[in-house]
Amino acid sequence: MSSPEISNPCMGLLAGSGSYPLRIAEGLRRRGVRVCALGVIGEADPALIEKCDVFEWVKPTRLGTAIRFFQKHHVTRATMGGKILLQRYFSHGLWLRNLPDWRLLRVAIPFFVTRVRDCRCDSILSVLCAEFAKDGIRFVPATDDLPELLVKVGTLTQRVPSESEWKDLYFGWKVAKILGHIDIGQSVLVRNQTVVAVEAMEHTDQTIERAGQICKSGGFVLIKTAKPSQDMRFDVPTIGLGTLETLARCGGRAIAVEAEHTLLVEMNEGEFIAKANQLGIAVVAVNDAMMAKENP
Repeated sequence: MSSPEISNPCMGLLAGSGSYPLRIAEGLRRRGVRVCALGVIGEADPALIEKCDVFEWVKPTRLGTAIRFFQKHHVTRATMGGKILLQRYFSHGLWLRNLPDWRLLRVAIPFFVTRVRDCRCDSILSVLCAEFAKDGIRFVPATDDLPELLVKVGTLTQRVPSESEWKDLYFGWKVAKILGHIDIGQSVLVRNQTVVAVEAMEHTDQTIERAGQICKSGGFVLIKTAKPSQDMRFDVPTIGLGTLETLARCGGRAIAVEAEHTLLVEMNEGEFIAKANQLGIAVVAVNDAMMAKENP
């Protein structure tokens, strides 16, 4: 798959936590694209400062500030990268500590005051993207310009899943897809074809830790899929070195991710596969057609 033509030499980046925003900035700059980034305070990695052409910090409640920043730098295309913890918006005192500007307040009222809108992450982020679009800033998936970041079908590690692990992966795939339809989460952990833990509002790593507390003997597997209506502009399924290390520490043995819809953020540098091989974790990238066969 070849990268599409990038018509605008400048790209905006709204960065949350994790290394995905770093990979976006690096990839775009390799293509000669000027990166103008806003890092969400308390989320984004300060290393982004050196990897972007323009960088500023922004509070998570300052929508108008973010729009004006992109306008100032003539950004008409932008992308989101990294996790922004939705828990923050339900924490006691958040709105007093970080007073929303008028632009965000108008957007937030249907979600948090009148409650006429649900507070699913996709619902909130879709409305935010629409608000940016009113001012000529169109959010697009980073993977449109950087398709090489998405993992391809295949067994990625030296170790392949055992027969029992494959059974758990097939079982977990079906569960994850059902949960995705109702927008609960992207990750499911399974042992002996029994669901051990399901990701909700927390990070994948926190879900793995919960599985380790429940299933102290280990041996469980992780399945991470895209939702059927996954909006790749934000919330792209992502796994990195931290997830591998957490899974190994908690007793997990294998991972199945959805090919062409998942980011292995250290994949291109070879770090992810090297770490998985070192830890003895089997990693496979699969799709619906493969998993429908139910035959390892």
